[in-house]
Amino acid sequence: MVQSYLKHGPTEAFGLVCSSSSSSHYDGKLAYVPALEDVLVWDVKKGQMIAMWHETGHRAEVTCILRSPQKDTFAVGYADGSIRLWSASEKSVIATFNGHKKAITALAFDDAGARLASGSQDTDLILWDVVAEAGLFRLRGHRDQVTAIRFITSASPAQPSSSSGTTPGYLLTSSKDTFLKLWDLGTQHCIQTIVAHRSEIWTLDVDSKHELVFTGSGEGELKAWKIDHDALAEGLRETENGEVAKLIHAVAPLPLASNHRVSQITFHPSRPYLAVQSHDRTVELFRIRNEDEIRKKQARRRKRQKEKEQTKGKKPTEHDDEAQIQVDGDTEDKDKEIELADLFTPYLVVRASGKIRSFDFAEDDASRAKGNTQLFTALSSNALEVYSIPPPTKSKDVVPEATRIYSVDLPGHRTDVRTMCLSSDDSLLASGSNGSLKIWNMKTTSCIRTMECGHAICSTFLPGDRQVAVGTKSGEILIYDVASSTLVETVKAHTSTVWSIHVRADGLALVSGSADKDVKFWEFESKAADSDNPRSTRLLSLVHVRTLKMTDDVLSVRYSPNGKFLAVALLDSTVKVFYQDTLKFFLSLYGHKLPVLSMDISPDSKLIVTCSADKNVKIWGLDFGDCHRSLFAHDESVMQVAFEKNDVRELDAKPSHYFWTVGKDRMVKYWDGDKFENIQKLEGHHGEVWALAVSNTGKFVVTGSHDKSIRVWEKLDEPLFLEEEHERELEQLYESGIADTLNRNDAPIGSGADDADPTLAQGAEATTVSKQTTETLMAGERIMEALELADGEIAALREYEEARAAGGLGEQVAPPPRNPVLAAYDVEPEEYVLRVVQKVPGTALYDALLVLPFGNVVSLMKYLNVWAQRDWNIILTSRIIFFLLKTHYHQIVANRIMRTALIPLRKHLRESLRKQKDTVAYNLAALKYIKRQNDAQRIAEFYEEEGMDEEKVRERITEGKKRKRVAIKS
Repeated sequence: MVQSYLKHGPTEAFGLVCSSSSSSHYDGKLAYVPALEDVLVWDVKKGQMIAMWHETGHRAEVTCILRSPQKDTFAVGYADGSIRLWSASEKSVIATFNGHKKAITALAFDDAGARLASGSQDTDLILWDVVAEAGLFRLRGHRDQVTAIRFITSASPAQPSSSSGTTPGYLLTSSKDTFLKLWDLGTQHCIQTIVAHRSEIWTLDVDSKHELVFTGSGEGELKAWKIDHDALAEGLRETENGEVAKLIHAVAPLPLASNHRVSQITFHPSRPYLAVQSHDRTVELFRIRNEDEIRKKQARRRKRQKEKEQTKGKKPTEHDDEAQIQVDGDTEDKDKEIELADLFTPYLVVRASGKIRSFDFAEDDASRAKGNTQLFTALSSNALEVYSIPPPTKSKDVVPEATRIYSVDLPGHRTDVRTMCLSSDDSLLASGSNGSLKIWNMKTTSCIRTMECGHAICSTFLPGDRQVAVGTKSGEILIYDVASSTLVETVKAHTSTVWSIHVRADGLALVSGSADKDVKFWEFESKAADSDNPRSTRLLSLVHVRTLKMTDDVLSVRYSPNGKFLAVALLDSTVKVFYQDTLKFFLSLYGHKLPVLSMDISPDSKLIVTCSADKNVKIWGLDFGDCHRSLFAHDESVMQVAFEKNDVRELDAKPSHYFWTVGKDRMVKYWDGDKFENIQKLEGHHGEVWALAVSNTGKFVVTGSHDKSIRVWEKLDEPLFLEEEHERELEQLYESGIADTLNRNDAPIGSGADDADPTLAQGAEATTVSKQTTETLMAGERIMEALELADGEIAALREYEEARAAGGLGEQVAPPPRNPVLAAYDVEPEEYVLRVVQKVPGTALYDALLVLPFGNVVSLMKYLNVWAQRDWNIILTSRIIFFLLKTHYHQIVANRIMRTALIPLRKHLRESLRKQKDTVAYNLAALKYIKRQNDAQRIAEFYEEEGMDEEKVRERITEGKKRKRVAIKS
């Protein structure tokens, strides 16, 4: 009989406030931040997590978050090159866009939120139609990762002739290849390329009027550029010198306080602020002055200059007076041009408590109170902070300072989770890192205690589950009381790092092993917490009883569950086993090439399993010390190993020899120690897995990692068969291999392919958007199956009709039985094909149609004709027809049979589209009429309250203060 196991699956991931993989967004109340593969929504004032956006089965890390002008929609880019549009209210995915081969690094929406531009590490730009859920086109030209994208709208009312296409407007992009590029979306071409910096451009932003552009480089240089809207309106033209007119002009560099990499530049959406991050822990804030302020400042400067000259005591002659008038005139002429440094003046510096990953301004309505502006920072150390920026004051004595008003840091560790242990009833989890020890409630996964500690290396709950012992890098064993969150005792146990501590099965003693080559034995002594009150809570303290000196650093110590043996792993890659009562030597286990980092003894004390930095796991018999099997377990060092405890739900079950391993290759693996088989591989962590804690009831396992997340893998009731698992893995490899082959048509340099050929030229600048994934391949197969089924049904009916028409015995033939699938749905073949095509997601439709062979395309054309004739889903029908005609143009033109099929199709489609057009036009006219009525009513009500007559109303409407434009010297 084939042995079955129970499957484990991921059920919880906690301990994360935000990860450092992506940008964040803040709307004044809620912060939308990345948490590895999820997006978390935090209420920063309350410090509560409001929502987690998680898609089951999707493991790629979030690399970019952007809010759409349609406030409910967010675009989230991932490390696998996919983009998902999330609805914030529904907490669900609206659409998935697949087009990039590598991680998404930049996203931008246009003003209406109808188009989305994405840039990636694969150097491509893609423009997506959000409404139609389809890729419009791909733009190629950059030679390295795209770092920032902004839509530019022409300020001129007349649209340029070059961009009179279906998607007018411009796109400004920066890249690590040092180039700043301006793209015309009408012609789908790059119209200007600027070598902006000597090193990589890491960020750019455009002001609200789309006139000024700031770019930041890897060398800490901040440059300003001016967009010439008049030149944009005229389109590309030659100057008198025969050169093409430039659309973007260099203005000047802006000096910064530090010369580190400029990693983010952001203009405040409505207030006159510019924020620049050019240092790990600080954000520099510039105040944007208006023209009047600058003129006043220049006048004051001139006045001071005159006063200085007068105080020198020089009596001006007639000749000097004339010269002074001349100088004043020149100065005034000069001052008509405004310097960039006058326009952007340093205001204040925001200093965060850790390294800043990204920042964002609160939306204006949120920070309007008291005139303060809120600046949100997401830190690389797994924390969020919000600072309040005071408004400018006229007094020179008060230096403006940013104050921290909110922070969210308790629900996670600042550094890697290095050690974890579970209480005996699995209700509490203790996790330790460099600086803090946290206690988590396993039912709610909330952090209930946080205590400061040194660099935690190992930990264990003491008998009674009231206290936790932590071994540190400095050689101390710290004992914490969970109830009062206090450090009860500090035991200076060793002179070097305590690598391992373990409580004996009978709960009366503890052993510690350290890098000082000592194994120390401790007994528990119970004493009252308050010496004056003998009835107070009893606490355990450690009493040193004996020491075992070893020849090398001790890396791990373990008591056997039956209390007979003590195993000690040493830096010389061996494991020594002693009798625990007499400490007499029993066995030496050698075979590992590198030191053993962890080990565990099975519940029946028959097997010992060791894991090492040599990537192997060895299973030994504890009776003779023979190596049963050596397994190549992970692709990196194996950090921890632990046997699974007995499942209390299975009362008659024998102790199993199943065990868990975790490694630096980010994997968690489940093994059968008797059959030496890998039962399950669990992927999920995005960094090295340091810590492992196995449930005492056998229900789950908890892992902690360098990515600061703590994950729970729970035993499910679903059976698992090894053969099926292997088959599924091979299928996934095969399918992903097919998709990769289809996606790779060529690999010119700059295409993002790992083995790009430098001799191949870059393809066309603008191409179609397509990327085959396993989903699109399966969708294409479903369409093919539906076409074959429908074709078979129609052919059978045609044969039956022909036989009846022939007369004779044919008239007595029974009609063919309906296909069981069509009978179950009770639909005609044409309707069934439409149903299958409708179920394909809009974003995957074109890629699915590319999978179809030409024979199936001819067959699909016949069904498209029927759908057009019957007015079935005309929008979908039109999309498919135009895509197929564009893709298979040459074959269709060369095929005579197709011509006869296309003529009726054209007739029916035109008729259906004309009906659609009439309906839309009628509805549009009605909506415009309703809008006019509504506007007229609202205006009338407003002015009736003011008590004005019609003439005054018209005057008020025509009045409007036009904003002055600031001319910047280029």
